[in-house]
Amino acid sequence: METKLQLHGFNNLTKSLSFNIYDICYAQTEEQREAYIDYIDEMYNAERLTQILTDVVKIIGANVLNIARQDYEPHGASVTMLIAEHELTSEQADNEESPGPLPDTIVAHLDKSHVTVHTYPESHPHDGVSTFRADIDVSTCGLISPLKVLNYLIHSFDSDVVTVDYRVRGFTRDVDGTKHYIDHDINSIQNYLTEDTQNAYQMIDVNVYQENLFHTKMMLKEFNLDNYVFGVNASDLDPAEAQSIEDRLRREMLEIFYSRNVQ
Repeated sequence: METKLQLHGFNNLTKSLSFNIYDICYAQTEEQREAYIDYIDEMYNAERLTQILTDVVKIIGANVLNIARQDYEPHGASVTMLIAEHELTSEQADNEESPGPLPDTIVAHLDKSHVTVHTYPESHPHDGVSTFRADIDVSTCGLISPLKVLNYLIHSFDSDVVTVDYRVRGFTRDVDGTKHYIDHDINSIQNYLTEDTQNAYQMIDVNVYQENLFHTKMMLKEFNLDNYVFGVNASDLDPAEAQSIEDRLRREMLEIFYSRNVQ
């Protein structure tokens, strides 16, 4: 959009970003699986998640109104924040289709928006594969946009597979009474990711432009078995066993990436 919209009243568009990350590992024994899940629970407990979401709120230029958080037994955690937007002018709103900040450069029942995160550690009952999933939702109204938090979130978690959904709902009116169903240009969620992130992941888009629905799937390209085995060194494994473990891990990643089981 080449010119700023002159709106009649408040911007009533709702912009929702849903972000799912998967961290996959191999833990051979029951003790190693329990240790991995304990590690994940400690790494991404409610306190750490609260800090991540607080940084998210700062990036999108909002204020935290209320925080509710909970660590669960036996595993998992949830944090919900109510947020309110700052009084931004249309000139201050940053909806440009470009990457947002990274973690090292660094806002939930909102009066108009919210931010939530839920974690789900789990493991396969037989083959040693364990998968940690974090679901993050950022929903805003008005001028602020959730898209600028993508870089920060991807770099805040160990992300082997990522799925991102972005949708703009509702409409807002300009001063002439014309309805507008989106207030910024967007061709792909990928344009909000830094070059290093784009190079690190295989990505595919499934977009429905006429409905303002955007979907991007991401899978890490580089595979180093040492980054995936928990409690042992890959170099200590028998070569045949190491290959079998790698095959199982790659299969898990592909199944999540394509949302279908591989026979």
